[in-house]
Amino acid sequence: MSRALFGSIMATCAVLLTGCGISYTSPTVSQQSGGAEVRVVDVDPQTVLVANRARYTPRSLPEIYYQAAGGSQLRGVDTLPAEPFLPDEQRRALELRIPPDVAPQPYRIGVGDVVLLATKSAGTTVEELSGLLAAQNARQGYTVRDDGAIAIPDLGTVQLAGMTIEEAEARVFEALVDNQIDPAFSLEIAEFNSKRVAVGGAVGEPTLVPITLNTLDLGEAITAAGGVQVSNEEFASIRIYRDGSLYQIPFEDFLARPDLQRKTLVNGDAVYVDTSYDLEQALEFYRSRIDVINVRRSARSAAIDELQATVNLRRGELNERRGNFQSRLELGAEARDYVYLAGEVTEQSRYTMPFEQQVTLADVLYGSGGMPTATGDPSEIYVLRASSNPAEFGAVTAWHLNAKNAANLTLATRFEMRPNDIVFVEQQPITKWSRALNQALPTLINTSISAATTAVR
Repeated sequence: MSRALFGSIMATCAVLLTGCGISYTSPTVSQQSGGAEVRVVDVDPQTVLVANRARYTPRSLPEIYYQAAGGSQLRGVDTLPAEPFLPDEQRRALELRIPPDVAPQPYRIGVGDVVLLATKSAGTTVEELSGLLAAQNARQGYTVRDDGAIAIPDLGTVQLAGMTIEEAEARVFEALVDNQIDPAFSLEIAEFNSKRVAVGGAVGEPTLVPITLNTLDLGEAITAAGGVQVSNEEFASIRIYRDGSLYQIPFEDFLARPDLQRKTLVNGDAVYVDTSYDLEQALEFYRSRIDVINVRRSARSAAIDELQATVNLRRGELNERRGNFQSRLELGAEARDYVYLAGEVTEQSRYTMPFEQQVTLADVLYGSGGMPTATGDPSEIYVLRASSNPAEFGAVTAWHLNAKNAANLTLATRFEMRPNDIVFVEQQPITKWSRALNQALPTLINTSISAATTAVR
């Protein structure tokens, strides 16, 4: 192709591009729209406050989303049988019935006990154990939970229930070694809460006496409860209830025989100092109490089962109603509020405003993919909001955000959206020219070639 022909083609392209025959129209914001006034307001910290004054209350979720299935009360517990009557019989001679001896056993850690882990001395060893073990001065212990374990920070749970002190030390040692922690520690029981003996009746202060590392004998338990408080010692007796059997020691025999004072008690024993009724009646009384306890326990269990069934029914109803609401949302049968995105955004779409909370321009813009930086003009971001006042005949306010300075994007996080707002992003000037050229160039080239061919002929 000669230079003359090439010059002819280019000249023709220039004439056609600058002429009126070929044009490219892109959306933009102008001062008039269908006869309605369009007011452009630059977004700054003050105008954000003005824009947010427009009243709007986000739609609320149905009440079913605030209801819980629980909350019912146990029924039937108030009608349980009363405590058995305690008879007041005439005093009589008491029979000596001694509880059997028990073999001494080492103390085994139980639920509720407080185990103290301490370093050999306060100071650097605490840091060496990564804060797992407190110094002795801090006296920080670990309570054995219902599952029989203690929870040590950064180490996890260690099962100790049912173990002796030596076995517990070995278990903790293994746990520390497995976690590559210096196992320099000592272990002791700070509080004994898992094994107790109940002492009541004619004593100074009825109490629960804990069993510690040392065995607990009958004399020690009575002393811990304030001693026997009776006016006629010859009619007093000490009764011990153990594993369904009732044993009896006349108080005079107890005072006269040190071996009876040293009788070892075990966990669950109930010691009662009595002055009124004989062994058989006392045993019947204890059995009556056990019957009442069992009846109450059964009634409570039945009430809990009924409550659980009620809760399950209510939960099923709530889930069904919530599911129906979700289905209505998916089918578009529930009214919702929307914001629309147009112009140079990743996807021109409709943004659904959430329940129970305000939504900002940043939420809408970036929750929908943002705007393409290659084609969108960050200095020309608009929120188009039509007036709801009939006297203004649909006047539109175009809130203009210039995000060419990225710091102004912080204003977008404070600019609250309203239903039917339109977020519009203009395109880059070069994008307009590029798109116009892409659309017109094939026609221009064909026209220029035809003109050049005609000229050559």
